[in-house]
Amino acid sequence: MRMISWNVNGLRACMGKGWRDFFDRIDADIFALQETKLQPDQIELELPGYYMYWNSAEKKGYSGTAVFAKKEPLSVTYGIGIEEHDHEGRVITLEYEDFYFITCYTPNSQKELVRLDYRMQWEDNFLAYLKKLDEKKPIVLCGDLNVARHNIDLKNPASNHKNAGFTDEERAKMEVLLENGFTDTFRNLYPDREGAYTWWSYMFKSRERNAGWRIDYFIVSNRLVPHVQDSIIHADIMGSDHCPVGLILE
Repeated sequence: MRMISWNVNGLRACMGKGWRDFFDRIDADIFALQETKLQPDQIELELPGYYMYWNSAEKKGYSGTAVFAKKEPLSVTYGIGIEEHDHEGRVITLEYEDFYFITCYTPNSQKELVRLDYRMQWEDNFLAYLKKLDEKKPIVLCGDLNVARHNIDLKNPASNHKNAGFTDEERAKMEVLLENGFTDTFRNLYPDREGAYTWWSYMFKSRERNAGWRIDYFIVSNRLVPHVQDSIIHADIMGSDHCPVGLILE
């Protein structure tokens, strides 16, 4: 089973930059998007053979997630069941017979960390949501989680320490998540791989210089780890300031 996750930073814009070519070529069983920045009625998109699920932010042109799946899920849930978190369209959960598939666009702590306190509350509530699901069946979590775990996960760790996405607080929350029975699939397979990034600033020719961050993930319940065949960063795929990431699950 092939799964793809991509923060498209505006699906309509990304579609004009080759999104559909990649979608058709990769032929994923499940294809998740973050930062769609639209309402479903603002786009004409037909994907024969796929069930389509959208969770849009109440604020137009902001945030939003989507999942396109070849197999119809048993159930679909939007958000995490907490009102203060669920108006920005950040989470979609698909339930299948053997696992839950969750796509997430984690809130950014923003410049000067003005949203860090909110981010910390989000992290606690989201982890509780994941743990509750994991008690029933294993999970596959993907998305832009807006944090680089270790120094190896971004080009310039020293100058970015205490910036949004690389604060001690955000990194600690990621480790707490993993300590609760989950695995970062890419780092599990490639613990020492350097220069493996999924996001690059549009400024300073960052992508040309590969001065990026790894903030997009596939995370699975530990008991799914033996079934992971590969965790992939499609760094050659353009169209957004993020690149797609993939998971091949046996």
